[in-house]
Amino acid sequence: MQNTQKIATASSSTRNVLMFLIPSILGILLFMTPVMINGGFTIPIAVLAKSLLAVLGNSAPVVVTTIILVSAIGSVFALAFKPRFIMNSTFLSGLLLATPVWLTVRMLGAAFVLMAFFGFGPEHVIGGATGGFVLGDLLPTLLSVFVFAGLFLPLLTNFGLLELIGTFMTRIMRPLFGLPGRSAVDCASSWLGDGSVAILMSSKQYEQGYYTEREAAVVGTTFSVVSISFSLVVIAQVGLEHMFVPFYLTVCLAGFVAAIVVPRLPPLCWKKNTLVNGEEKCLEHEALPEGETLFSHGVKTAITRASKIRSLSDVLKEGLENAADMVFGVLPVVMAIGTSALIIAEYTPIFTILGMPFVPLLELLQIPEAVAASETMLVGVADMFIPAVLAANIDNEMTRFVVATLSVTQLIYMSEVGALLLGSKIPVKAWELVMIFILRTLVTLPVIAGVAHLIF
Repeated sequence: MQNTQKIATASSSTRNVLMFLIPSILGILLFMTPVMINGGFTIPIAVLAKSLLAVLGNSAPVVVTTIILVSAIGSVFALAFKPRFIMNSTFLSGLLLATPVWLTVRMLGAAFVLMAFFGFGPEHVIGGATGGFVLGDLLPTLLSVFVFAGLFLPLLTNFGLLELIGTFMTRIMRPLFGLPGRSAVDCASSWLGDGSVAILMSSKQYEQGYYTEREAAVVGTTFSVVSISFSLVVIAQVGLEHMFVPFYLTVCLAGFVAAIVVPRLPPLCWKKNTLVNGEEKCLEHEALPEGETLFSHGVKTAITRASKIRSLSDVLKEGLENAADMVFGVLPVVMAIGTSALIIAEYTPIFTILGMPFVPLLELLQIPEAVAASETMLVGVADMFIPAVLAANIDNEMTRFVVATLSVTQLIYMSEVGALLLGSKIPVKAWELVMIFILRTLVTLPVIAGVAHLIF
């Protein structure tokens, strides 16, 4: 009898170790392993996304338009009729039962996507720099990323990898940023691949009770950084691709400073340290138990987490629901808010006027062509690439360097990151994102200017 129990225990232990190791290794390979493709670094999940985008080809806008229309019509149907199959499903009710504000946003997204797809309506909406850009370029890319990132995200979150890394990184992340160690995975996945992956991960961690309201907001607005590959596009746009190494090192330095300072200021410091269910988070579980090393405790917690997985089909179902939640829930928001932000940036002088107060600051920091540079200071809240486009016409290399670097470290742009955050479960409001954007600008600009003076 005892021998039978020992065999069963050993078998269970082996099963749990394999349940931790195999999915976690696959998750690391997909989300965190850099690969060289066409002369640039990316991650396998991004390669899969690009492959899907290539397969969709010219039909991608059709698919995106259909998704946004289904989301809007489904929300109206669910709200008006409250059918039993939706009300009795936690997933469907969470996906389709939108508040009046978000229902309005989905309807606006549906109106914009119809106009952009069929080419009717004001040029302000359907133009290649506004709705046409969002539908033709941005949304197909997000769709392809969401499909694979959502499907495979449980490999990172459900099998113990976050518990293992969290144990090692807590002693760094908690004192510096006030965050759990597991948030380091969010940062790494966005840095190497795509910021939208980190936002999806952060949202799910908050929903599952691993992040508090404050932690989710800080991770989503601070560590959902622009990938290395897109940073190359930005610096090339201003004609300084030969300076990519000092440019990206400056981005990292300024981003590090912002990650320490901005979460300690309003509105992020106002966020509650409570979990999604309203309970206070206890930090005792982050302490190292007596008699255990970091490694032994990390492995123990990871295997314990993996042992809770009873059915791989449930994990697959969760992955499919992740993907559907982002595709049907977030794409309409990006279409509505992204298009609106780009219309304001392209067709109104608002950002030029708002940038004027930055002229004295830029002159104080001795940035050449301060007036021209000031026009780019706040326009990045609409789209991160616009400052680089405007800066391409500035003659001074140092100023172009400063503008390009600042546009990446500002991070919160409404055409993608801001809209993704608002469409996710992360507890942030639009005005808070604007405040965070301005704070990041004020905190990182002196750092970037200081480095620029050392380089040029």
